[in-house]
Amino acid sequence: MAKVELQQQIPEQSRVSIILLVSGIILIASSLRAPITAVGPLVGAIVADTNLSNALVGLLTTLPLLAFAGLSLLAPKIAHRYGIESTLLMGLVILTLGIVIRSLDSMVALFLGTAILGLAIATGNVLLPSLIKRDFPYKIGLMTGIYTLCMNGWAAIASGVSIPLAEGTGLGWRAALMCWALLSAIAVIVFFPQTRFRHTVSIPTRSQTGRLWKSSLAWQVTLFMGLQSIGFFSMVSWLSEILHERGMDIAYAGWLLSFMQIVSLPASFIFPILAARFTNQRLLVVLIVLFLLIGYGGILSGGTSWLLLSITLMGFAQGAGISLALTMFGLRTSTHQQAAELSGMAQSIGYLLASTGPVLFGFLHDLTHSWTGSILILVFAAILQLITGLGAGRNVKIPVEDKAMGV
Repeated sequence: MAKVELQQQIPEQSRVSIILLVSGIILIASSLRAPITAVGPLVGAIVADTNLSNALVGLLTTLPLLAFAGLSLLAPKIAHRYGIESTLLMGLVILTLGIVIRSLDSMVALFLGTAILGLAIATGNVLLPSLIKRDFPYKIGLMTGIYTLCMNGWAAIASGVSIPLAEGTGLGWRAALMCWALLSAIAVIVFFPQTRFRHTVSIPTRSQTGRLWKSSLAWQVTLFMGLQSIGFFSMVSWLSEILHERGMDIAYAGWLLSFMQIVSLPASFIFPILAARFTNQRLLVVLIVLFLLIGYGGILSGGTSWLLLSITLMGFAQGAGISLALTMFGLRTSTHQQAAELSGMAQSIGYLLASTGPVLFGFLHDLTHSWTGSILILVFAAILQLITGLGAGRNVKIPVEDKAMGV
């Protein structure tokens, strides 16, 4: 009798553990973009209150990207010492602190808090793909789809409610940004039970690390990651201002930015599943870039007839692009340790590249008083994304044997 009861309890305990783990992954993912995308619709209010230039306001999006670049290579090493679970929890706590500091009534706190939250988000960016490959090795596509769906979903919500929170409730832009500390605080509580485990990330040997950095395939994945991020973060930072300068109400422009991210959700979920089932991912890359180019063309035209279609195509392509890039960390590697290293490399170099987008976008507008040059930069980035994506989409893996030094 006792044996039967024990057999019944173990599956139930396993189900509870899996539910807690998946819930934790969902909440971490939900916290990775919302604190950043909440800024875009509030740019006008921030400029009016602080007298910052467009280029400096662009730093509020660029600083987290620089932080991503700076910590991404270190995140696997931190996880090796303290464990993946504890490192992710520590990141969530620091993220909550950074959001609060950013919202204080101080210019120094504004930029310092932004940098801190970027460092915290970097741990989740790098380690979640490794965690998924380790704990769900046969469900990489599905779990990456769920993870990116939640990440992009809350990013969309943050963009949409920023203006209503700041102006509709009278809270102001600082309090509206502080609200996102609640989401990461909930994630801390839900993910905390995972710290009873201590799964570390193995540190590769020098030859293994060198092999990764000498691999053309690893560089193609890295550049695909960075180029798609340039488009996403530039549009998240400036689309509302582009539309507002063309006569659109700022609140409605904010909702269109939110809509762009909402339409990314189906692609965020579907593309990782398709990528895992396809022999290679080249067709998916072509579709992504085609939609981007059509979308940018609609924005360049300056008209409103095709505006909603342009935003829809851009949003779909952005959701597909980030989810495909994250899925490639698992598809192009053989172990979860190698996935963590590729994730660190791709997100470090990729986000360093992406960090140029929002600042350059604002700088070109300050220089030319036009958005045309800025959008043409994104067109060029999309073409490069196609080239690197066709290489990254090949059905090959980065080798793990010492004798194989590149791809």
